[in-house]
Amino acid sequence: MVQRKIRVLIGKPGLDGHDRGAKTVASVLRDSGMEVIYTGLHQTPEMIAEAAAQEDVDVVGLSILSGAHMQLFPRVREELAARGMGDVLLVGGGIIPADDMAQLESQGFTKLFGPGTNTEEIAKWIREEMERRGDSGGDL
Repeated sequence: MVQRKIRVLIGKPGLDGHDRGAKTVASVLRDSGMEVIYTGLHQTPEMIAEAAAQEDVDVVGLSILSGAHMQLFPRVREELAARGMGDVLLVGGGIIPADDMAQLESQGFTKLFGPGTNTEEIAKWIREEMERRGDSGGDL
């Protein structure tokens, strides 16, 4: 049996125009053997959730630096649930205060990564979490 790659969508919700970190994480995840879809800048929560559904992803990673995480991240989660993707591994990163991280994690974000997180650790964490959930990408 051949295992398929973990499919990850990286989204940039809202008007945040800085995507260097998102592109770096996408590149590291791809280099670590994952299949990565990057939605680009200025995506609505609906656009991100629809792309995740269309691409049948295992993981949705959101990146935001604008400070709108408490408005946009929950909306993406709601849109994913509305599309039957409430069980997708949901992660995020950017400039997010610790109190907000705790609140978002209590709302269904499995892990939030802050500035300075080693990108190799992000890839390792996603792989380990998928294995812990019993889904390392599935079989072909």
